[in-house]
Amino acid sequence: MNKGEIRFRKIIVHILDSTLGIPALSDSILDFGSDFGDFLREHIYRLMTGDDKKTCEFHKEESLVYQQLQRMMETEIGDEVFVEVSQNIASHLYEIMNKNIDIPPADFVEALFETDTGKYLALLKMNYKTSYTHQTQSGALGNVNEIIKFRAVLPSESQKLSEAAIVNLSDFSVFVTEKKYEINGEKTNYFSKLFLNCSGALSPKTQLTIVTRAIDAVQKKYFHEGEQFEVQMEAKQVIHNQLAENGIVDVPFVLDEVFKEKDEFKEEVNEKLEKYKMGTDIQIEPQAESTARKFAKQHLATDTGVEIKIPMEQYQDGEHIEFITNPDGSLSILIKNVGHITAK
Repeated sequence: MNKGEIRFRKIIVHILDSTLGIPALSDSILDFGSDFGDFLREHIYRLMTGDDKKTCEFHKEESLVYQQLQRMMETEIGDEVFVEVSQNIASHLYEIMNKNIDIPPADFVEALFETDTGKYLALLKMNYKTSYTHQTQSGALGNVNEIIKFRAVLPSESQKLSEAAIVNLSDFSVFVTEKKYEINGEKTNYFSKLFLNCSGALSPKTQLTIVTRAIDAVQKKYFHEGEQFEVQMEAKQVIHNQLAENGIVDVPFVLDEVFKEKDEFKEEVNEKLEKYKMGTDIQIEPQAESTARKFAKQHLATDTGVEIKIPMEQYQDGEHIEFITNPDGSLSILIKNVGHITAK
């Protein structure tokens, strides 16, 4: 999809500041302009096309949000119904926030929109940021320019929202991005578990992180320190090639390539993945280009403080980088066939 497909139908904003004691709920939909529409469109597009989101399903019997949305869809979605449903959903979120002081205050935007594929509802929790601006005051000595702090500043278009959801109103599937906060002494994904009351698979970004960490842990366990950097680079190379050729990371294939005939190593990685309820035949399909870019370069850091970034293509061709093991066990890195060097 592209951002231009997102067509807003109704938008409402509720103020959920737990320091006030009560939510400031709006009684009417927002008469928004193109600037604010573009602002919301950017956040929604970022969520729908990013790899931070996970796809969930409502626990229908327990979910107040699902029940409210189902009720809304059973009627024509007029302004009065939309406002009432939005207030009930916002009040439910505020009640959770009010009981758990670690959850940050926010403006809560609920936006009904359409794309070429159907109707959606965006639930965007815009946590406040602190920023500074100027203020001019008139006094006996004339104008005085001051710098003042604003606490309730919304995230910019370029910032990711910590907690947000997009509900497909045709099948009630949910895209969720969230952050854990302390609930009753334990870090919890409150946005999905307590507010939306839904569950689903881990996001592609999280799955890829778990796979790479599991491989890294097994490599560190069975390879001595002098070998570790090389096998870690080989693992990254295999994942990079998979993303470049197919756009999919086939985890069994990656393990076969990384560990060759060492079935006990592969089994140990699979045991780690099973702890996160990830099957042994999982395939990960990232959407965002930024996810693939992380595997496009090798980043090496030496114990002497030198850091080197190597494009994967140059690492693979063997014509530009050579790793040399010295007689004393130390390593040398030879950079070859350099046309010119630029200082940055």
